Amino acid sequence: MGITEVLQLLGGLALFLYGMQMMSTGLETAAGNKMKTILEKLTSNRIKGVIAGAIITAVIQSSSATTVMVVGFVNSGLMTLRQAVWVIMGANIGTTITGQLIALDVGAMAPFFAFVGVACIMFVKKEKVRHISEVIAGFGVLFIGMDMMGAAMVPLQSSEVFINFMTTFQNPLAGIAMGAIFTAIIQSSSASVGILQALATAGLVPLSSAVYILFGQNIGTCITAVLASIGTKTNAKRTTIIHLMFNIIGSVLFTIICIVTPFTSLMAQTAPGNPAAQIANVHTTFNIVTTLLLLPFGTYMAKLAEKILPESEKEKEEVKRLKYIVPFETNYQVGHAAIVQTQVEKEVDRMTGMVRKNVEESFDALLNNDVEKREEIDEREEYIDYLNVEISRYIVHVMSTEAGSQDLVNINGYYTVVGNLERIGDHAMNIAGYASNLKKWKQTFSEEALSEVRAMRDMCLKTIDTLEGFTRGEKEKILERTAQNEQRIDDMRDEYRDKQVNRMQKGTCQADTGIIYSEILTDFERIGDHALNIAQKYNEIA
Repeated sequence: MGITEVLQLLGGLALFLYGMQMMSTGLETAAGNKMKTILEKLTSNRIKGVIAGAIITAVIQSSSATTVMVVGFVNSGLMTLRQAVWVIMGANIGTTITGQLIALDVGAMAPFFAFVGVACIMFVKKEKVRHISEVIAGFGVLFIGMDMMGAAMVPLQSSEVFINFMTTFQNPLAGIAMGAIFTAIIQSSSASVGILQALATAGLVPLSSAVYILFGQNIGTCITAVLASIGTKTNAKRTTIIHLMFNIIGSVLFTIICIVTPFTSLMAQTAPGNPAAQIANVHTTFNIVTTLLLLPFGTYMAKLAEKILPESEKEKEEVKRLKYIVPFETNYQVGHAAIVQTQVEKEVDRMTGMVRKNVEESFDALLNNDVEKREEIDEREEYIDYLNVEISRYIVHVMSTEAGSQDLVNINGYYTVVGNLERIGDHAMNIAGYASNLKKWKQTFSEEALSEVRAMRDMCLKTIDTLEGFTRGEKEKILERTAQNEQRIDDMRDEYRDKQVNRMQKGTCQADTGIIYSEILTDFERIGDHALNIAQKYNEIA
């Protein structure tokens, strides 16, 4: 095998991978968020989850892409770890479609598909058609690459060293390791299986050796999900552990089957004289059988992943959940409203603490011209929004099951409280956004303006601290103190606005920073308004 063949092999691999990327990108763009919606919604039970994972992977021709998508969903909280198990199992089935297409020898039409696709991309202006054309062109390019790789490997038929190595290694672990390492390098099981089929078609790899390489390829494809999980939350990392567990268990199981049973001979009989189809059938059988065997144990796999990679105490706190109350408690008994009030009160107190933290850090970002904590502020805001929805939902649930009482009136009052807390959090996010804009535009406030912003921060925190006194039993003077703080905020807003106008008239303040400063004053004043709303509602709670 000379340098020409090596370059041809590399070129064919490049076209194969590029064709797969074109198909995947074109489909995802053409479909918009439909694939994500399918994965989010069709995971209510294990069967639906497996089907959803299989269909999407068959369409985008990449189990790695589906698994990476699942890792992202789990990381963002859109999908639970147990839902992810089923989708991953389905993805392993869906990825076998590429091998089956190669086995059907649809590559003869590859140049035609590539021509039609590229022609449409070049001459059709409609965006939707262009994205679909990318899929068609990618399909053609993929199989042109496969043909190039197959042609490049023809000289290996006369290489005694290569033939002896591929046909005589006795240890199945060597084949598994070979398949895993190669697939991990190119990060595509579909591509590595396609190469294996090309080798087999050229008569270079017998099925008895290819099966072990194939099992290793299923393990190697997990590397993409592992890389995608770097820097994610613990639950997302557990998703990759489940992916690895699935393929390792399947590989161990089928290796034993191949050693102690005539499995390889039986699979050879499924497509006599067609090595590519034989490999495709083994690949499909491997993933379908492994899925069927592990399907009843998916929940246990999730639990095992949780034990292998436990959460730290900090991460437990970061996971979005109601800490003191249980949403939609089905065995709710009439007369428990007093207990529920205490639970809701504690949850609201926790939410108030998060809101205070975001207000403080948002103002600090402005004062220090530092937006490094923006991601942390955003995540905390998402948690605040989550608490607002879940606490409100729980309160509505209680209202529908509990008879009228003073406790019920009190619980209903918290519905207004959490809504106003959420709005304060929104205004904190606005302030954080202004800090990001100043950083991006390389602008800063004058020392006088910074001093005023510092005073606004201190006044906001003082007001929120007053509200926190409600859960410490300091109920009597909360409304009076908050009303005084709110009036002081209004006075500060008017005073600082006048000073800002004077600075602009003197030319000591730029127009852009002047606009941002005015927006800050508006958010500052609104925080005071929402705090007063909360204090008024607290005053009604007995």
